[in-house]
Amino acid sequence: MAEINPKNKIALLGLSAKEISDLLSDCPSYCGAQIYGFLMDGKNFDEMTSLKKELRLRLSENFIANPVTIVRSFKGKGGTKKYLFKLTDGNLIEGVYMPHDYGNTLCLSTQIGCRMGCTFCASGLDGLVRNLTVGEMLGQVIAVNREAGGTAKERKIAKLVLMGSGEPFDNYDNVVSFLDAVSDEKGINIGERNISLSTSGLCDKIIKFADSGHKVTLSISLHAPFDSLRSALMPVNKVYGIDRIVEAAKYYFKKTGRRVIFEYTLISGQNDSDACAKQLAKITSGFPSHVNIIRLNEVKENNYRAPSVDTAASFLQKLESLGVSATIRKSLGNDVEGACGQLRRRYLEEINESAT
Repeated sequence: MAEINPKNKIALLGLSAKEISDLLSDCPSYCGAQIYGFLMDGKNFDEMTSLKKELRLRLSENFIANPVTIVRSFKGKGGTKKYLFKLTDGNLIEGVYMPHDYGNTLCLSTQIGCRMGCTFCASGLDGLVRNLTVGEMLGQVIAVNREAGGTAKERKIAKLVLMGSGEPFDNYDNVVSFLDAVSDEKGINIGERNISLSTSGLCDKIIKFADSGHKVTLSISLHAPFDSLRSALMPVNKVYGIDRIVEAAKYYFKKTGRRVIFEYTLISGQNDSDACAKQLAKITSGFPSHVNIIRLNEVKENNYRAPSVDTAASFLQKLESLGVSATIRKSLGNDVEGACGQLRRRYLEEINESAT
């Protein structure tokens, strides 16, 4: 399917300047910082021309600069682009670039696949393959920033959302290390105030993250206000019910001062009733929060359908009349299979069909 890394080379992206220096212990110590800077700009080894030719050759023979390469990109409406990335082991992941007046945003993946099993989502249809490394998460940012004409100092990406394939808190340690790496002032320097992280509601990890000192915008995928309905849509609710999720959200706000976002994918005939609106208003009252309504991005492998635009607008009006802070998220990427998991599956299907 894809070219595999035959020598199991180490990817340098994702390492600190000191870690790079340690790998090149016979080189001057400043080489690590030089290489780190080049990597943040998205340069390959042969483009690091201020390094000696012998060192560039040595790097190419023994290491990989960015473990992420862009396989395909698809342009959508409004400048949106959907990316299919290849990793050095041949696996595929996805990302979506969304231009906005307040700053261009990249939605990136944290895992290959997902094991949360949400019944309306394409990411978990094949289960979890593996976690992404720090370098593979950072590599998505660097690859798209360079493709857009940016450098570390003149970024073309202002904001990040960890809402692609995977559950970020199921890859907790690597995701926290990624946040440190991507916000490094000597690197690409995307501050945590410009980063959103979406979780299906792993409450123990929400508490741990709140205590960690990190202060990204936390988005919790709620999608239903009743435990019975949420458990049917999201099996994780059988472990972390709605009451626990709300308590964890309140704790996150208390520790960080950041308002929590509740994501609510509106599914026709499932969670768009008046009763759902009233219960959603009840559970989100009493602390600073916001409901982000998302019309379902339909996936051919299930039977769920998106509500009409009018139905979504009516649901929003019901929430607002009940005192809920809410908006309908602008749909970007639907025309390029914006729901993460769809493009990867289609590409794999095409490869399998061509091989038969």
